[in-house]
Amino acid sequence: MSSSLVVCEVDESLQAKLKKFRFRKETNNAAILMKIDMEKQLVILEEEYEDISLDELREELPERQPRFIVYSYKYVHTDGRVSYPLCFIFSSPMGCKPEQQMMYAGSKNQLVQAAELTKVFETRNADDLTEEWLKKQLEFFR
Repeated sequence: MSSSLVVCEVDESLQAKLKKFRFRKETNNAAILMKIDMEKQLVILEEEYEDISLDELREELPERQPRFIVYSYKYVHTDGRVSYPLCFIFSSPMGCKPEQQMMYAGSKNQLVQAAELTKVFETRNADDLTEEWLKKQLEFFR
């Protein structure tokens, strides 16, 4: 029998950063990119971005490795209202190692809970990560 899946803990400094990010006052798009330290079995900060579009963010993602993203997005509604939803995006591209995919998938819910997020999306193809895709995902929450 194989050993049971180990779900990774969330780094304490990352938890504090996510909480601070949640209450940010800036009105630009911003992102926190996170990865799993496979040896420590810990979700850690990889990079922070200010004033970044989804197109630019997509270029920062590794081709064959999963990543977690928390994205603060300036969303202009069809009626002209503006909101700033915090979106959790799990990017798990085709071609990832199965053990990596399992470790990320097994850690996703704990990270979502630690970040206290409700807008949770997943993509298997980084090319899908566009503003149009995100707007379509957010329509559900109107």
